[in-house]
Amino acid sequence: MTPQRRHYGLDWLRIGAFGLLIVYHVAMVFSTWDWVIKSPITYHELTAPMALLTPWRLPLLFAVSGYASRKLFAKSGDVRAFTDSRNRRLLIPWGFAMVALIPPEMWVRAREQGYPGSLLHFWLTDYWSVTPVYGHGFPSWEHLWFVAYLWAYTMVLAALLLVPGWSAERLTRATDRLASGTRLLWAPIVVLVLLKLSVMFVLPEKQGLFTDWNAHFAYFPIFLFGFALAGDSKLWPTIARLQWPAAAVALVAGVTVVCIELAYEGHNVPPHAIMMLDRAARLAMAWSMMLVLFQLATRFLDHDHKWRATLAEAVFPLYIAHHPAIILLAWYTLPLNLNPFVEFALILAGTFSFAVSFYLIGREVDWLRPLIGLSPRSVRRTVAPASA
Repeated sequence: MTPQRRHYGLDWLRIGAFGLLIVYHVAMVFSTWDWVIKSPITYHELTAPMALLTPWRLPLLFAVSGYASRKLFAKSGDVRAFTDSRNRRLLIPWGFAMVALIPPEMWVRAREQGYPGSLLHFWLTDYWSVTPVYGHGFPSWEHLWFVAYLWAYTMVLAALLLVPGWSAERLTRATDRLASGTRLLWAPIVVLVLLKLSVMFVLPEKQGLFTDWNAHFAYFPIFLFGFALAGDSKLWPTIARLQWPAAAVALVAGVTVVCIELAYEGHNVPPHAIMMLDRAARLAMAWSMMLVLFQLATRFLDHDHKWRATLAEAVFPLYIAHHPAIILLAWYTLPLNLNPFVEFALILAGTFSFAVSFYLIGREVDWLRPLIGLSPRSVRRTVAPASA
């Protein structure tokens, strides 16, 4: 790879990862794990496949987002222009979704706790209450935590790039030190596991920019790795060379995660030693799967297609819109007691239909484009889509 050439494979990887995310969230309705809204009948059979997806799907998205951020930084020219661009492309749709899309989700949460009011009444009054209403208060960003974290990591990265002696190129050179031997495979796993274990019994695993250090200590280094990899990195041949060892690590770690999940299914809490093993296996799987998927994307997906640009542009709007669609569809259709396969297909098809319509309508209206995470029509994207 060269810093000037677009990596189409990572575009396809990002498209596939977000598509898989939508299917995963629909499956959460029927899984044995807690979620916003649940089917009255859950299915133990979903535990193993979902446990195999959980460790690496979000780290992969942060790595790919870091890669895209480096391309945007190169296009922007300096740190200030880069941060201005990211503020517009992340905070504006985040604010719009908080006003227009999150209220229905929070209404369903409140209804699940016994809230008697209509969606319109909740939207106009109780949604804005800082004091919790039936267990939840404003602001609550639901699935948009990913956007908030990505924005925060971008701002921290921008601050680092302003420190004398720091630069994007220096970060790439530092990361290139992992090219020797198998260091790229084991060293990051050791660091990520040590960071995780240093806080997991001290700080709660609670979402929030200033509380979720268990996640930040994993996602932020992976985001930085993606940013460094998008430069003139020497790591691509190493990633290719380590494909099979990484696949072996991912397999062993994945089996470990599934076995622990099945042994302590539901609300059963494992002993601390087993919990530490579980978290270490999850991080090992996240890192090794990321290397495997980067190599597969380079080898098999690094080519353009007439639909690629449209799909890459659609990813962020679909991500913004999919979550409330799933929750509302499940809220209104689960009481019908449909066949579970019919119910799953109905929610999945309805979610994609709503999210795709959200994108197709929004992209044609100039004033809506920034609200759903798209650039103005006058901006021509030549390097990478400026999206999450």
